[in-house]
Amino acid sequence: QLQFVESGGGLVQAGGSLKLSCVCSRCITSTFNPKTVGWYRQGPGKQRELVASVSDVRMTTYADSVKGRFTISRDNARKRVYLQMNSLQPEDTAVYYCQTVPHYSDSWGQGTQVTVSS
Repeated sequence: QLQFVESGGGLVQAGGSLKLSCVCSRCITSTFNPKTVGWYRQGPGKQRELVASVSDVRMTTYADSVKGRFTISRDNARKRVYLQMNSLQPEDTAVYYCQTVPHYSDSWGQGTQVTVSS
C-alpha cells in the first residue's frame, strides 16, 4: 500500500480558500502513476468520507457537497496530488487525508487539519 504525507491545512474564514498537497512518500512513479488517488476527510464526530478522486488518466470525481468548489489534480512526476478548496464553509472543517481509491486498510497518514470559522 502507498503512504502519503499531507500538508497545506490551516485556519480560514468562511468563503476563503486553501490548497492542500500530498506527496507519495517512499514510492516510485511506476507504482504511483497507475493509481486512482483521493482526498478523504473526517469531521468532528463524523465518519471518514471521500471528497474527491483523480484517476491515472485524470478523470475526476467529487462528492456532491464539494462539487463546484473543490478541484483535485495530480503531478505524476512529483508524485503529488493537490486539492484546491474554494468558498470554504464551516462544514468543511475536518482532517483531510490522501490515499488510494479504494482503500481498504486502516492505515492512514497524519492528515492535515482544515478549520473554517464562520
